[in-house]
Amino acid sequence: MSQYFENNESLHSLEKQHMVKIHGLDFTFLTDHGVFSKKGLDFGTRTLLENLPLEKLHGTILDFGCGYGPIGIFLKKYNQNFLIHMIDINKRSLNLALKNAILNDVVVNIYESDMYQNVTETFDYIVTNPPIRVGKKILYEILLQARKHLKIGGEIYFVIHKDQGAKSVMRDMEKEYQVSLIAKNKGFYVICLKFVEKSIDNLREQA
Repeated sequence: MSQYFENNESLHSLEKQHMVKIHGLDFTFLTDHGVFSKKGLDFGTRTLLENLPLEKLHGTILDFGCGYGPIGIFLKKYNQNFLIHMIDINKRSLNLALKNAILNDVVVNIYESDMYQNVTETFDYIVTNPPIRVGKKILYEILLQARKHLKIGGEIYFVIHKDQGAKSVMRDMEKEYQVSLIAKNKGFYVICLKFVEKSIDNLREQA
């Protein structure tokens, strides 16, 4: 069975258009087979976006595993001053994200990357609905490798369901980050990981 974090060029394409309202802003999103949440904006992503401290955010933001683009496109639409990078390994997702950026009249930097392989900058924030189906080992790699791409004091905001190990993830990440629970909604946890001086000391010890 093909997964949305893989490339399957033989998979039948059937693009569908969805009208979505987030924080009072209207969006049009194209989705397709082989891309996460082809039926439109999923509840986890909506929970994440509706609980971000938007007035606090600034500067450069990385949308990791952008899929068809709702996170990065929403953030750019909300504040045109944000500098948004959007990455994914799935070529069909990237193609949709490009189309959706045009449909929603935003300018964002979208490119292919396996994990952080093609990411060369450091960011003030990383925002993601991570691909839980890859398993806990890869999820932890996503969260821990993010340290190399965050500025000092930078933060990761992500969403995960309690049944997918939200509490254990929070506990384990306390070794490397300052961890905060931002919101809970129907089992979904919105979590913030802050990259502080302690985290830098840990990185030096591992070098």
